[in-house]
Amino acid sequence: MKIKELPKIERPREKLTKYGAGKLSNSELLAILLRTGGKGINVIELSNKILHKFPGCRLANAGVEELISAKGLGLSKACEIVACFELGRRLLKDKQAALIISPREVWEQLKDIRDNKKEHFAVFFLNTQNQEIQREIISVGTLNASLIHPREVFEPAVKNLVASVIVAHNHPSGSLEPSDEDINITKRLCDAGKLLGINLLDHVIATKNGYYSFKEHNFL
Repeated sequence: MKIKELPKIERPREKLTKYGAGKLSNSELLAILLRTGGKGINVIELSNKILHKFPGCRLANAGVEELISAKGLGLSKACEIVACFELGRRLLKDKQAALIISPREVWEQLKDIRDNKKEHFAVFFLNTQNQEIQREIISVGTLNASLIHPREVFEPAVKNLVASVIVAHNHPSGSLEPSDEDINITKRLCDAGKLLGINLLDHVIATKNGYYSFKEHNFL
């Protein structure tokens, strides 16, 4: 399906205009940047393929030649992607990193996902002063062990030399009670972090009206 065949409210540009950039998925944001798709593929499908080929921070750090290797990306689009991330790095170079020392501060940072209709699993990567180096959404959908694997959390942490991580996810139901799966995943991540020397400081469940901290409830 072509983008122009979608209902207007589902088109990335229209969604951004109406709801703001924070409500768009990564593929939708990239689709706005790319503008058009390729032969036999619309721009959102192309964006999904690119994000799959360059997961996590890889897209932000990819060079022009590496991007051109992705089918559907020509020189012009590759240059636009590289320029976009470079501009972002320059503008944010002197930005004060957010200091996260409490579950409420984690909850404050989750405004974009805490009332979503699907579960979003986020990871905060912190330095030795508990300043946020970056945040990534590593899973969207029902939270389970097959989706949340320790390598998805700790591979970027090792790459970026972080000191500790905080994980968080929203409960679309509005309930703050952790499920058995929430508890099991927390235990797995805690054990994996100990092996790697990267502390799991907390797991925060967020809803529109409040939060649940595994640390505050002595699970960690």
